[in-house]
Amino acid sequence: MGNLVAIVGRPNVGKSTLFNRLTNSRRAIVSDEAGTTRDRQYGKCEWNGREFSVVDTGGWVVNSDDVFEEEIRKQVIVATEEADLVLFLVDIKNGLTDLDQDVALILRRSKLPVVLVANKADDGKDLYGQYEFYKLGLGDPYCVSAATGSGTGDLLDFVVSKLNTDEADDVEDGTPRFAVVGRPNAGKSSIINAFIGEDRNIVTDIAGTTRDSIYTKYDKFGFDFYLVDTAGIRRKNKVTEDLEFYSVMRSIRAIENSDVCILMIDATRGIEAQDMNIFQLIQKNNKSLVVVVNKWDLVEDKSQIAIKTFENAIRERMAPFVDFPIIFASAVTKQRIFKVLETAKQVYLNRKIKIGTSKLNEVMLPIIEATPPPSIKGKYIKIKYVSQVPDTQIPTFVFYANLPQYVKEPYRRFLENKMRENWTLTGTPINVFIRQK
Repeated sequence: MGNLVAIVGRPNVGKSTLFNRLTNSRRAIVSDEAGTTRDRQYGKCEWNGREFSVVDTGGWVVNSDDVFEEEIRKQVIVATEEADLVLFLVDIKNGLTDLDQDVALILRRSKLPVVLVANKADDGKDLYGQYEFYKLGLGDPYCVSAATGSGTGDLLDFVVSKLNTDEADDVEDGTPRFAVVGRPNAGKSSIINAFIGEDRNIVTDIAGTTRDSIYTKYDKFGFDFYLVDTAGIRRKNKVTEDLEFYSVMRSIRAIENSDVCILMIDATRGIEAQDMNIFQLIQKNNKSLVVVVNKWDLVEDKSQIAIKTFENAIRERMAPFVDFPIIFASAVTKQRIFKVLETAKQVYLNRKIKIGTSKLNEVMLPIIEATPPPSIKGKYIKIKYVSQVPDTQIPTFVFYANLPQYVKEPYRRFLENKMRENWTLTGTPINVFIRQK
């Protein structure tokens, strides 16, 4: 079960820099203007063999002075509802501010473990600034410099010790796990209710090891799987209803703990930035995907042309990964609800596909022969052999070549597309590696 750590704090205390430091990425756009972080801040951090997810709340501030502080408070509230631990960042050079005290008040009320981090302690004399932060009532501050990395090792040791270590997942019995995700009001709860029907006796709830992920066992009509549902769908907190950040935080756990994600898109609104954020989370986690266009009963024009146009629009936005099923359904009228389950099951089976080595070579080698990788600097690249790697999370194939370093991304994509043409890999991401023979 993944742990989720949220970084909170007022603007410009270095949340993005710390995020980059923890996730070893340079992804965030970091600059000195407040509110410049726009990249969706989500990544994974590994320390001493433990892995957890990190979310930087800074990426979600709507930059205007009047809503600024309100927005930060909202995010802190969402973070305390969704995360397992909060890193509260303050700026040791600027000292304590009123906004820091407001945030501390929210954090003290929550029952979560909070780690106070005094950032920008770049040299020894900065350390004297740490004492005023004791006023916040959140214990000892950890002094770090996110920019240089000093102090972050001790901080991570402490964070890992605070995260619950019961990694034992309650459902490791090889039953597929489906998560229904999407932004607020796309119809997640209604489709879950449509699946389950009013026959609640077939439903067994297994509380996840985290506070609020719930697996619902579903077995009827020959299906057998768990619905991964963040209990948050049932808890309506008005303060956060409109927040983009909220739907992403809500989705992270469900996505990480599932095999197949059923992404709900509202037919009456088309595909929006928020849908894309959730789609990117699904991709980053290598999960299989079924897209459900919900509320199809409310759309006027249901012609084949309209359907085609809608489908193309979705695939265009989600390119280069376009090999996934799209189903037009309605949770309210239960139209094609059954098809959603069938498709999710099929996509799960595609994820588990095993292709024999002889079959792979028989199909792929002639294709490679006909269109070999372009030669670079007069060197010819020969791919001699291909096999599937056993027991991987997603189908993984290795092509053995004499000069793997010269095989570029477009050719890898070409190989992936050919694989998809010859085997049913719909809805599931695959890995294609080129290795030295």
